Formats: sequence, C-alpha cells, structure tokens
Amino acid sequence: MSAETASSRLADIHARIARAASTADRRADDVTLIAVSKTQDAAAIQPLIDAGQRVFGENRVQEAAGKWPELRAAHPDIRLHLVGQLQSNKAADAVALFDAIHSVDRLSLVAALAKAMAESGKRPDCFIQVNIGDEPQKGGVAVADLPALLAEARAAGLPLAGLMAVPPFEVDSAPYFALLAKLAREAGLEALSIGMSDDFEVAVTIGATHVRIGTALFGARA
Repeated sequence: MSAETASSRLADIHARIARAASTADRRADDVTLIAVSKTQDAAAIQPLIDAGQRVFGENRVQEAAGKWPELRAAHPDIRLHLVGQLQSNKAADAVALFDAIHSVDRLSLVAALAKAMAESGKRPDCFIQVNIGDEPQKGGVAVADLPALLAEARAAGLPLAGLMAVPPFEVDSAPYFALLAKLAREAGLEALSIGMSDDFEVAVTIGATHVRIGTALFGARA
C-alpha cells in the first residue's frame, strides 16, 4: 500500500466516523479507530503508521509478537489491541504485549489474566466478549451468563473497560449492537467495541467507542 493510498483510506474512514457520530449527536473524538492488521506484514502496516494511525488490532498473540516489538520500538506511542480469541495459556504473553484485550469470555481466562497482571504489574484494559447472536462457532459469553462473568472479573480485579461483540454475518447488525449497548449500560460499563468495515457507521450511531477496521484500510485479504 502506497503512502498516498494509506492517507486517503484513513481520511475516508475518519470522515465516515465523523458523519455517523454527528448523526447521533456524538463527538467523533469519542470513537477509537482500531486498524486491524492481522495477516499484514510490517511493510503493509508502515504506511498507515506514517499517515498517523496509532491504534492497531491483532487476532493472534504469536503473530503480533513476531512483528510489533520492532514497529513499536520506532513508534512508542502505538497502542496494540488483541481483538481475536485468547487461549488461557497465552494470557501472560497477551498481557505483556497488548494495551487492551477484547476477548475475555470465560472464567478460566479471567483467572489466567488476573494472575498474569499480578505477576507483571501490567494491566491492559479488558473487554468482555458477548456471543450476541448465540452462535456456537463464535467465542463470547452467552448473554444469560454475562452477569456472573462480570462479577468474577470484577472480583479478580480485572480493569474492565466495556463489552465487545461480533454480530451474525450478513444480517442487520443494528439490533445486536443495540442489545450490547443495553447490556453495557446495565453493567455500568462505558466502552463498546462494535463495528467492522461493513457496519462501523451503524455501530457509531448506536454508541461504539471502538471500531475494528481491517479490509476498508488494508484492502481485501488474500
């Protein structure tokens, strides 16, 4: 991706976020754009960094560990978010590498993250992932089990930021986003990690504080 393409795509996404936020009487500055760089190498990521993007998302701990230490050494203000599923045995690595973890969805992971944070002193923001469409193939805690998991996460001292969800594919996302927003309000949580390349504008109108954009920034993946 050329520097010109990166700047143009980034400006377009920011303009669309601003329009959606304005529609909902929100401030665009209250929405964090996470550039999802999974499967992208450092050469593909660098033009977006040069264009001013500073928040990136990765799906896998191992992949992120292979490319981000060098990039972050050159740009210490970069913030890295884990937006994919996390195995409990990778919790310590995730805590060491990421500034936020969006996929906390079970008791064993809560315990592993709490232990890793206690041992390292590093405390990334945590989002509870909710399986908002009750889909067996997706990660996330069931809606009915969310209060219990939130209670455990709070008891373990995790720094809870908000909720995250991926709605079912190829249906209207709005009702699912609205349900997640309602669940977050009931739980007293402010952050909502919702919205991807196809539906981030809808997410912003419903209250997204974090949108996770891959294809619209990097182009279609091979």
